[in-house]
Amino acid sequence: MRIRKHVWYWGTVQGVGFRYTARSLARGAEVTGFVKNLSDGCVELVAEGEEAEVEGFVAAVAEAMGGCISRTDVRVEPATGEFSGFGVAMEGR
Repeated sequence: MRIRKHVWYWGTVQGVGFRYTARSLARGAEVTGFVKNLSDGCVELVAEGEEAEVEGFVAAVAEAMGGCISRTDVRVEPATGEFSGFGVAMEGR
């Protein structure tokens, strides 16, 4: 089943390579979506794909950047299929 995970990360998550680490990890997973810094200091990530791929990708991001994350909020939503790849987006996407 295809799903979308919408995740917000708080902590020391900007200026530490978070977005580029997520993008790199996405290359090894069959996911689409984006990651971006928000003006409130958190990082927003949206990933779509088969449930196991999305779960594995989000877990890999948490493992790679865990030392920077103090709080995570996750919302599971229906996949929309709107993305053709995974990239770093700018605020206000």
